[in-house]
Formats: sequence, C-alpha cells, structure tokens
Amino acid sequence: MIKRFIVICITIISSAAFAQQGTGSPYSFYGIGSLKFKGTVENRSMGGMSVYLDSIHLNLSNPASYAGKNLESSNFRGESRPVKFSVAGTTSSSTLRSDSEKANTNSTIFDYLALSVPVGKFGFGFGLMPYTSVGYRLDDVNDDDVLVNRFNGEGGINRVFAGLGYQVNDKLSIGVDFNYNFGNIQNTAIEVAYTSEGDVVQYQTRQFNRSDLRGLNLNFGVAYKTKITDKLELSATATYTPESKLNSENIRRFSTVTLDTDYEVIGLSNTIESDLEDTKLTLPSKFTIGLGIGQPKSWFVGTEYTFQSTSDFSNPVFPNVATTFENSSEISLGGFYIPNYNAFSGYFKRVVYRAGIKYENTGLVIKDEPINEFGISFGLGLPVGPRNLFSNANFGFEFGRRGTREQNLILENFVNFNVSLSLNSRWFEQKKYY
Repeated sequence: MIKRFIVICITIISSAAFAQQGTGSPYSFYGIGSLKFKGTVENRSMGGMSVYLDSIHLNLSNPASYAGKNLESSNFRGESRPVKFSVAGTTSSSTLRSDSEKANTNSTIFDYLALSVPVGKFGFGFGLMPYTSVGYRLDDVNDDDVLVNRFNGEGGINRVFAGLGYQVNDKLSIGVDFNYNFGNIQNTAIEVAYTSEGDVVQYQTRQFNRSDLRGLNLNFGVAYKTKITDKLELSATATYTPESKLNSENIRRFSTVTLDTDYEVIGLSNTIESDLEDTKLTLPSKFTIGLGIGQPKSWFVGTEYTFQSTSDFSNPVFPNVATTFENSSEISLGGFYIPNYNAFSGYFKRVVYRAGIKYENTGLVIKDEPINEFGISFGLGLPVGPRNLFSNANFGFEFGRRGTREQNLILENFVNFNVSLSLNSRWFEQKKYY
C-alpha cells in the first residue's frame, strides 16, 4: 500500500509541475522573477521557520542539518541516522486586484527533489529545485481604457546543489552548500499603434529579450542544540549566503507582427536579432538567525529573522526607472505539536500538527510603494511506512497577500497547497544473525 501511495504522489507532483508555469504573479516581471524556494513543506507549514532540525526530516535551508544529531538509539536499533529522501510540489491560486481590474491565476510547480546521506559524523546532501520563476501577462491601458502596451514573460532560475555537514560535537553542527544556478528569462513587449480613426495598425513591432543565466554561490550554516531542563531543548541556528554573481548572456529581437481583435499575434515577419553585451547580475548576500525551544518529539515553537542586502541587486541590461530595490527582511514564527509520536493505537496521535505566521518586506519598491507579503500557514505530517523509520507525507496550506492597490498597483491574495514525501531508509545495513 505504501509503495502505491508513494508512486501516486510522485506522479501527481511531476505531471502537475510540467503542466503549467510556476507562477502567475505580475511581480515576477521584476528582477530575476519571484522566489520559489522558501524551504521544505515542513518549514513552510510553520511560517517558513526552519530553526528545528532532526534526524528524520531534510532541512534544505541550513546545510548543518545534513549532519543532524541522532535520535535516541532505540529508534534505529542503536544504528546510525537513516538516509533521507524528499520530493515536493505546490499548486497556487491567486486573485489579482487593481483599482479597476480583477483577474485569477493558477500555477503548479515542482518544489524540490533532495537526498541526504549520513556517513559517521558527516552528512552529504544534494538535489534540484527551482529557485525563481517568471510568468506574467501585463496589459498597460490609457485613461480611455485602450490597450497601449502588452508585456509577457516566462522562465526562471533552477538550482542544483550539493552540501556537506559535520557534527562537531553532541550540541554543534556546521555545514556548507555549493549551489549552481542556471536558467533563462524571456520577456516580450508589444507597443500597440492605432490609426487616427482608432483602428489597430496592420503591422506592429514586437520586442523580445532573452537572458541566459548561470553562476555559483555558497550557503554556510550552523546549528546548536542543548538541553536546558530534563525535558526542554533549546535550538539556535544561523545561515549566511555571501554576495555572488550571475553571468547573463543577452539577446534582443525586433519583429514585425500582425494582431487579431484580441491583440494576439497571428503573423510574424522581418525579424532582426542583435546580441547585447554580456553582463553580470548581482545576487545579494543574506543572513538568517533563528531561536526555538521545545520538548523533543512532542512540541516546538521558534522564530526566525532574515535580512538580505537586496539594495545591491542590479540588472544593467534591463533597468526600470519606476522600480528600485531596498534591503529586504522577513520574520516568521511557528511550531508543531505531536500528541504521542510512539502511540501503538490511535493513528492521529502520531500526526504532526504544524502552524505558523510570517511577514516579509520583499525589497521591491514600485512607484515609491514597497511590496510586502503576509502569510498564515497550517500543515499536517502523516506517518507512512514502518514505524521505526518515521517516514511521512506532509501537507501544507498557505493563505496570504502580496502587494498593494496604491498607485494603481496590484494586490495579490493567494492560497498555496503544498505536498511532500519525506522518506527514510536504511542503506548499507549489516545483517545480523542470532
């Protein structure tokens, strides 16, 4: 039964992820797109808080988790930590509102595929995830409600990572991730021209821009756990991502096109392509610190603060005079509760119940209006498979809003549904005979 469930979940995540674009947010027009990776489903169900580290869940925000402290030896028959595997996807539904318009968007995306392997005091992690996503369609109309410009965009940045963690002692672990970022962003703009009678001109000009991006960056992490009473445990974590660069190879095409009555392209001719100067985009540094307290395998509550030097972001090829970037910050608060993780009867006593809240200043400023995001999240961790391995299926719900209707900007109200499989297995297990 469990094998069928796993196959079904992976199939659903994979097919849904390739069926649609990863975002429908108009704010993905800016910078390098909307940030898609915001932690594991377990983290996102707790407001994005990633302070808690254990031996049965991957924590992709902090590489120190690869060498996470063992559970009590009785859980794994006195043996080492299990190999951890996780795969996840998200489907989103958003309502977009401006002062005069309303629209709905839906998107589904693959979130991550990751594996962590323990080797003594070391732990290795590697995987794949989408880092940012671009997917928008924006219409610019004048005071007479006549279409003047149409903008479309798609693409994004993907990330392959490999990390190493080391258990310094029973309380302290450290780690580092090596990330290779790659992808492309495509933007199309049509300035619609009209005759003096108000009819659409037969031939229009379309501008197409494409940037192929690639680059490396690092993420350092540290985690500290200590008992402060017989039952309570204190956890503290910190991560730091230094500033890095993305190499950008840029091209631009101008084409003559014809439009139908809905302003869609029906004809294309006379394309002129030009290579733009290759540039480097700045990915700003980021620092995160977190603190939490709880009773192991029973409950936990924590908070986390992130600061990012977003004001250092730059894209010299496609500047936007109406847009600036300021330093961004995020604060999250969340936790979980398990009624009885080792109950022999009553399945829901072993379920993990999660909840959290977050507030983020994204660092994006449009027409002097900061774009902020607020969200509330809930989640469940459902045990699956053998009890001694503590595998689980995780489901999360996020409700929130992003943006503003001031200056005729767009306010997004979104609902995200996240699902993941966190599977643990015994590799290289030595057979014992009695």
